[in-house]
Amino acid sequence: MSGMKFLTVFLVVAAAAAAVVVGAGKLPPAGVLSLERIFPVNGKVEMEEIRGRDKARHARMLQSFAGGIVDFPVIGSSDPYLVGLYFTKVRIGTPPREYNVQIDTGSDILWVTCSACNDCPRTSGLGVELNFYNAASSSTATPISCEDQVCASIVQTASVECSTETNQCGYTFQYGDGSGTTGHYVADLLYFDTVLGTSLIANSSAPIVFGCSTSESGDLMKTDRAIDGIFGFGQQGLSVISQLSSRGITPKVFSHCLKGEGNGGGILVLGEILDPRIVYSPLVPSQAHYNVYLQSIAVNGQLVPVDPSVFATTGNRGTIVDSGTTLSYIAPEAYDPFVNAIAAAVSPSARPIISRGKPCFLVSSSIAEIFPPVSLNFDGGASMALRPADYLVHMGFVEGAAMWCIGFEKQPQGVTILGDLVLKDKIIVYDLARQRIGWADHDCSSPVNVSITSGKGEFINAGQLSVNGASGSALFNLQHKRTSALLLLLVLMIGSPFLT
Repeated sequence: MSGMKFLTVFLVVAAAAAAVVVGAGKLPPAGVLSLERIFPVNGKVEMEEIRGRDKARHARMLQSFAGGIVDFPVIGSSDPYLVGLYFTKVRIGTPPREYNVQIDTGSDILWVTCSACNDCPRTSGLGVELNFYNAASSSTATPISCEDQVCASIVQTASVECSTETNQCGYTFQYGDGSGTTGHYVADLLYFDTVLGTSLIANSSAPIVFGCSTSESGDLMKTDRAIDGIFGFGQQGLSVISQLSSRGITPKVFSHCLKGEGNGGGILVLGEILDPRIVYSPLVPSQAHYNVYLQSIAVNGQLVPVDPSVFATTGNRGTIVDSGTTLSYIAPEAYDPFVNAIAAAVSPSARPIISRGKPCFLVSSSIAEIFPPVSLNFDGGASMALRPADYLVHMGFVEGAAMWCIGFEKQPQGVTILGDLVLKDKIIVYDLARQRIGWADHDCSSPVNVSITSGKGEFINAGQLSVNGASGSALFNLQHKRTSALLLLLVLMIGSPFLT
């Protein structure tokens, strides 16, 4: 707590100095600091000049601070008949422009649509304005050439196409839903708000490498859900979380809480959400995605008869956590036993029906009263409890009864994908430093606590908050607003890297 004592002394000295009037040509008394105004008393100062000085001050603070909380607003919902995706806003370039990008933990690269994309959607059914990135309009943009060291490193991990005509480091991505995009890499400034301490939010920026897409295909071309790009949160070196954490700007952990009810929205933060209810399970090492060790599924407390090897990570099989997938998918060997177990548990309270090839049920009362709880059991003794709303999708009404269909799809390739259907209404923590993933049920419209430390790669648990040398830690309070913005409130501060 020595930092807090220093703060008290500083304020006393400053107050004493302010109370002393120093005559012209006279030195101040010993031990008293004289204060001079940066801006004249009667002079008019433009607001931009003040903002510029504050920004320079914040930049100096960031140079001595090894990390902070970075938060992004969350818009969208998991309901496939409303939005069917969650997206956020990023500001890129100088002057900065705002882009709406889908939150996707199943891919690595942040990319936005380039102004050179002639066939890309110009309007969106989501009610957002579509913007196109133009490197020529940004004074801080730098193209990544084929000879660039960054391009050479990408060749090892991603699809890279170097054009001899333009000398641009290009890419082509194909997504699981059949959509794809092609473009080239650019370096430019990403702007974000960093919470550094008590009520201090710095308007920060950092150079990042991202994609500028000149061609899109598949669902990316549909105007009903068109957005400006995709924000990949994968583990590879070019993901934004990897780029920022490698420079100590953010911790090597990020978290989200996606609201499922009402208008959706939620919380997305580059930092670690803390909650005593969170359980963790290890990530499968050396994987391109967030693969986890799913061991079994239980319906109403009874294990579904499925061989655990069905969920194991081998070849193209495995179990993946992916916020970019709206529904959820399950290996074919587990699909029928899973559906049959649910059908047996609800009979005769719900009438089974097949709609568009999907198993559905007609019910006349609340699904919470009829359908059984489901649990996904993972390595480490961690279980994810699913409510009926986490594995069912409302598909309308038939003969006056509500029709609810199984929201899990059969995955012919054998991959089990846990999408937004099951991730919603939960805190999800992606702890890359410790190679684990955690979760807990949560109302994502209510506050969460987020912990950071200023030491690179260091994490302090809620019960071990301390100050050690230049390393400090803080608990912050994040709350989702209906306007889809995030309100960050400091609820506890112990020490400060600026006061040691």
